[in-house]
Amino acid sequence: MKHLFAGLAAAALMAGAASAQQSITIGHSLSPESHYGVGAQAFIDTLTELSGGAWTGEQAPAGVLGGERDMIEGLQIGSLDVVITSTGPLGNFVPEVYALDLPFLFRDYAHARKVLDGEIGDELLAKIDENNLVGLAWSENGFRHITNSRHAIATPEDLQGLKLRTMENKVHMAAFTDMGASPTPMAFPELFTALQQGVVDGQENPITVITATKFWEVQDYLSLTGHVYSPVAILASPVLWDGLSDEEKGWFHEAAKASAAATRAEVNRLEDAGVALLREKGMTVTTDIDKAPFAALAEKAYSVYTDQYGTEMIERIKAVQ
Repeated sequence: MKHLFAGLAAAALMAGAASAQQSITIGHSLSPESHYGVGAQAFIDTLTELSGGAWTGEQAPAGVLGGERDMIEGLQIGSLDVVITSTGPLGNFVPEVYALDLPFLFRDYAHARKVLDGEIGDELLAKIDENNLVGLAWSENGFRHITNSRHAIATPEDLQGLKLRTMENKVHMAAFTDMGASPTPMAFPELFTALQQGVVDGQENPITVITATKFWEVQDYLSLTGHVYSPVAILASPVLWDGLSDEEKGWFHEAAKASAAATRAEVNRLEDAGVALLREKGMTVTTDIDKAPFAALAEKAYSVYTDQYGTEMIERIKAVQ
């Protein structure tokens, strides 16, 4: 009988432990094998380790829960726990982050990462927190380049009349209009089919996204314009966040840092190997591009941001060495 009670007690303890375990869902728009997937898994692994297994998680990849804007809205109402998202749609919720999307603003990866890991990045995360979202960390996609199915692009003249998918981002759309293209915003999960069917001629994304989505199957030309640095925000739901202890919040912050570090390492790897892969897959790659004419035309788009927020943030970003 003693053994029976001991067994029942052990079973009850095990059931209690199982029921106490919490699981989060991390939504993102790319495959589990992509740099987003690598970052999401690093988040889950770190959270599980720090919590001693009390917290675990799973990915909802490849836009299965909708486009990035849909997922951000899901965070606000608590139907999603964590989202890894580009900043394009985030500007609709937190307009201050549009400063990061200005064309030809960041000099290189070292400059962009220093800005986001410093005072400016912290200020923008705080702005996110003021808009019914929780900003955990800055991660990245990388510098964006143009692909299309019509011809090589080396000058702004080559963009004339090109129907180009962009994110739902006022700055990006204004910049491409000024550079001569016809920007067409659409959710990322719709893009591959739209390219396949000729609804749009091209799109613009970092090498990491172009390779992860196998755009070589529907695009013939890649131009390394590097026109915009694409940061990524790791966001949590305020509904989840408000129920966490201070210790648990610390775990989530550390998990987000680990996610960003893993993603950046994968971006570095893919920047080196990705262009070679795209050539191997048959894409014509244009590397000899004078960015100055593109930058001169795109600079007018800065007014989308500066008319409302002034030039101080832009000057501070440019001043970071």
